[in-house]
Amino acid sequence: MWRQSQLLFLLCLVLSSGSADKFTDDEEDSCTLIDALPYVVVGGAALMYAGPAVLATLGFQATGIAANSVGSWLMSWSAISSGGGVPAGGVVATLQSLGAQAGSVAWGSVGSKLGYTVHQNFICGKKQKSKKQ
Repeated sequence: MWRQSQLLFLLCLVLSSGSADKFTDDEEDSCTLIDALPYVVVGGAALMYAGPAVLATLGFQATGIAANSVGSWLMSWSAISSGGGVPAGGVVATLQSLGAQAGSVAWGSVGSKLGYTVHQNFICGKKQKSKKQ
């Protein structure tokens, strides 16, 4: 796993270097996929490695909900508010399902989508606003 994270970091460095400028024209708004790729890679890697760790800290682990944690408190609250059982498809069930899938591809794909969205809304949005003025 350490080797994969090193390769992912090196890929991010290579793609964010000046060599990627060969693929874009100066006339374009520089909001291409090549420009968004570092955001996609960093977002995917961050959520793939940090997402399960955050859920495990909250108590949603692969072996179940840990005792005396935020997860157990949420499970108790959810059971009391729904009349004695934790509803399927609820917040607690969804978080437990995500906690059981530690390091899955789903985490990476969600992080990649978030990275792309950040690039399009914040980086490209600022460039387009400055061109209009």
